[in-house]
Amino acid sequence: MKKRLVSLLALVMLVSVFTGCGKKDDENTFTVGFDAEFPPYGYMDENGDYTGFDLDLAEEVCKRQGWKLVKQPIDWNSKDMELESGNIDCIWNGFTMNGREDLYEWTAAYVNNSQVFVVASDAGIASKADLAGKVVGVQADSSALAALNDEEVAENIALRDSFGELMEFSDYTTAFMELEMGTIDAVAMDIGVAKVQMAAKAEGAFVILDEYLSAEQYGVGFLLGNTELRDKVEKTLMEMVEDGTFAKIAAEYDLTDSICLGQ
Repeated sequence: MKKRLVSLLALVMLVSVFTGCGKKDDENTFTVGFDAEFPPYGYMDENGDYTGFDLDLAEEVCKRQGWKLVKQPIDWNSKDMELESGNIDCIWNGFTMNGREDLYEWTAAYVNNSQVFVVASDAGIASKADLAGKVVGVQADSSALAALNDEEVAENIALRDSFGELMEFSDYTTAFMELEMGTIDAVAMDIGVAKVQMAAKAEGAFVILDEYLSAEQYGVGFLLGNTELRDKVEKTLMEMVEDGTFAKIAAEYDLTDSICLGQ
């Protein structure tokens, strides 16, 4: 009987050791949920590696905090489930704060962004009014879609209702491919993403309409109540602003004119 108790005690101690190690690893790991089809904020490069402005910022934060960064691509429609289940620590990927202020713990806004319409240069579409009867593409659960469905902005609702059809896509890369093929007439999307997509096509093939759909800001979103982790990340980001690292990373992605943190 005594031998059994000793063996049981040893087993409990062994489990405790492994449990303790696992907890320590978790505490030193920072898992960022992001859309892998959202350049320049998060995407897969030509080498098959995940990169982007937001991921580079997260990498620097982790370096300064002594954390290991885990880049976790997610289905954007499932971002809340991923966050609530603990699969990710935050949503960091061109994540719009406007209209979601009470749904997450947010860092201070770090990017000013706008939602715009992209059309082919030779499509004969020069204004939002010209989109009447046209097929417009948008990413599912995106800021552009939210703007078009915003009941508090009558102008946007009227604009949406004037479309011949509003088609939702899983990502903007697919939507832009459809625009290039002529399957759709326009894409409503983030201006930063639009510029990246346009730069990869023939010069002058596409244009951004002068009339924007909406303006917004990006922040890093954490689970409600998780202010401790939010505060650590925000404090580190501010340190990066003060020593110039934030601006340096923004310049690498041609986002200097869009950053607003610390301004």
